[in-house]
Amino acid sequence: MSAPLPAGSTIGIIGGGQLGRMLAMAAARLGYRTIVLEPQPDCPAAQVANSQIVADYDDRFALDRLARASHVVTYEFENVPVSAVQALADTIPVYPPARALEISQDRVTEKTFLNGSGIPTAGFRPIDSDEDLRQALVAFNGTGVLKTRRLGYDGKGQRLLRNATPSEADGSYVAMGNVPLVLEAFVSFDREISIIAARGQDGALSAYDPAENVHCGGILAKSTVPAAISANTANAAEDAAFAILQSLNYVGVIGVEFFVLPDGSLLVNEIAPRVHNSGHWTEAACVISQFEQHVRAVAGLPLGTTSRHSDCVMQNLIGDEVSGVDTLSREPELMLHLYGKAEARPGRKMGHFTRLTPRGG
Repeated sequence: MSAPLPAGSTIGIIGGGQLGRMLAMAAARLGYRTIVLEPQPDCPAAQVANSQIVADYDDRFALDRLARASHVVTYEFENVPVSAVQALADTIPVYPPARALEISQDRVTEKTFLNGSGIPTAGFRPIDSDEDLRQALVAFNGTGVLKTRRLGYDGKGQRLLRNATPSEADGSYVAMGNVPLVLEAFVSFDREISIIAARGQDGALSAYDPAENVHCGGILAKSTVPAAISANTANAAEDAAFAILQSLNYVGVIGVEFFVLPDGSLLVNEIAPRVHNSGHWTEAACVISQFEQHVRAVAGLPLGTTSRHSDCVMQNLIGDEVSGVDTLSREPELMLHLYGKAEARPGRKMGHFTRLTPRGG
């Protein structure tokens, strides 16, 4: 572990979306400056950061500039080119490590890693042709979720198959974009949860209480804390997250999504090597948010407390839902956060709000 970054140091952030915005805000509270690498001018993160480099994420000259201007670099989404992170890591500390990014970018690689770490997932088969899909459908009794292996998020690049015959595979590979795919076995689950966990440079581990999540159209709509799960299930989620962090020699915050089965056991759905949408509630219900926790970790500071002072429900404002902020702003015990996006498009996350209630109430 290196010495903590002194106040006034600069944290580089690759990606300029709302997660980068909230990281920059948390960094400022701790006395750090931020510089954002993002091709879109006036992106949400740049509106609150100290400066922005307007360039593609893999632009060599921009990466050199980011390295010179920063004392440590992090990233706010998992589709950053691994090669860019690896190049930066040759000259400057980058957290989380490139291996975590690489694993999370490919669903087959991710599930293979998890299973190799003793963490169960849904069954899966790599799909590189219609013939592969025909064989997988036979193995999974015609039911499963067909997904692109890379670049999928918010329900994009997915197709649900129910009682499909092998012949229905014909043309599916081309229809899904002629890219590597994976067929995941369909999971009959009671609920979806996620846990936000962190590992510091000193190896310290921490986790927030699991959130229960509801998705609409593949996009997270609502996270409720506490989740309606047993203490054993909550402990198992924390244990799985800690095992992942340790296996990757991780530094920073990670989001781990789970399916909760009827008997309370868990299957990991996916991991996100970054701060996570289902952890936004922490900025309202905890003294130390997931964003500050991430900044603390990458800056070499001690991890903060993950205890919460309230129960809560966080809801995303998606597309035109942002038009209701005037009414929301009048509610007591509600924290509103808008992302500074000018255009409300269908499926676009424009902000979120968190309603607080007394803990245990």
